[in-house]
Amino acid sequence: MGLKVNVSAIFLLLFLTSADVKAENVVFDVTKYGDEEDISKAFKSAWEDACASTSPSKVLIPRGTYLLGPVIISGPCKAAIELQVKGKLQAPVDMREFEGFSSWITLNYVDQFTLTGGGTFDGQGKSASNQNNCGKDKHCKLPPVSLKFNFITNGIVHDITSTDSKYFHAHLLGCKNLTFQHFTITAHDESLNTDGIHIGRSKDIKIIDSDIGTGDDCISLGHGSRQITIEGVTCAPGHGISIGSLGKSQNEESVSGIFVKNCTISNTQNGVRIKSWPALFGGSASDIHFEDIIMKNVSNPIVIDQVYCPWNECSRKSASKVSIKNVSFKNIRGTSRTPVAVQLSCSKDIPCDEVEVADIDLKYTGSEGPAKFQCSNVQPKFHGKINPSKC
Repeated sequence: MGLKVNVSAIFLLLFLTSADVKAENVVFDVTKYGDEEDISKAFKSAWEDACASTSPSKVLIPRGTYLLGPVIISGPCKAAIELQVKGKLQAPVDMREFEGFSSWITLNYVDQFTLTGGGTFDGQGKSASNQNNCGKDKHCKLPPVSLKFNFITNGIVHDITSTDSKYFHAHLLGCKNLTFQHFTITAHDESLNTDGIHIGRSKDIKIIDSDIGTGDDCISLGHGSRQITIEGVTCAPGHGISIGSLGKSQNEESVSGIFVKNCTISNTQNGVRIKSWPALFGGSASDIHFEDIIMKNVSNPIVIDQVYCPWNECSRKSASKVSIKNVSFKNIRGTSRTPVAVQLSCSKDIPCDEVEVADIDLKYTGSEGPAKFQCSNVQPKFHGKINPSKC
């Protein structure tokens, strides 16, 4: 009888041990693949092996500082895959190393993807700033995006930092069900075009509990953005949280289902904004809601701008062809550093429709008179306290 008990106990122990092993991701440590200083080749090799694994796998970049050249890593992979970055990755400073690349790190067609680890992606944008003339020449060659996510599905990026990108920090295209949580982005407020997260043609994206400071939009939503949730985000500095610009290109996909709530926006050029080009192409933006937002010393806290025309590339006299409908601004409070705290400038040909404004309390901190609420080509529905006085 005792022998049977011992055999059963051993069998159970072996079973549990086997189950634990299967539950653990197979780890592919990039430092085991070659040069520990420049890990470009090692990283790609580790990714290829992990992606080929039929069990859930993990590509590990341990603590330390590593140089990483431009890389493209792709799926589909045979099982769930995690990229765990514990160290600091540094992009090349010399722009010539990005010849033929539009981004530093590109991830393509990966399902069940996780990026985590507490590490940092350092774009070294400050060091390369003298190689960028985009502030003077609109036809310049664009610098590389730091992190490009193309057609990533069912994924999460959490506890990761992106710093000093040369261009956008993160760019999403064709993604679905992708969450960014505890994602920290830092760039100097004068760094050009360093949007924090730009979303295009993507669905079911969440950006939550994250700190974003840039030289451009903290978050920008391009055409085809649908069912986007932005919650618990701190934006400072930067140009705020923007939808658009829309209507610049033909056949743009609609924007819909945008929810921005419980955010704090500080010392930025704009707060929450919808922008479209005049005179060019059509499109639509609908079901957009901004709620429970604190503004601290923001130049333009609430904006609909349908005469957006940087570089004077269009005629401001012609009306925008983009339809804006079912938009709400609720419980937004704080301070504006310009007199026009709220500006709703809609298209004269396609006026904004179903715009709701409720419980707004924005105080102007300067000396140019009381705060103002300006409207054109829109008839908002007002509820609750409205300060400044409604248009």
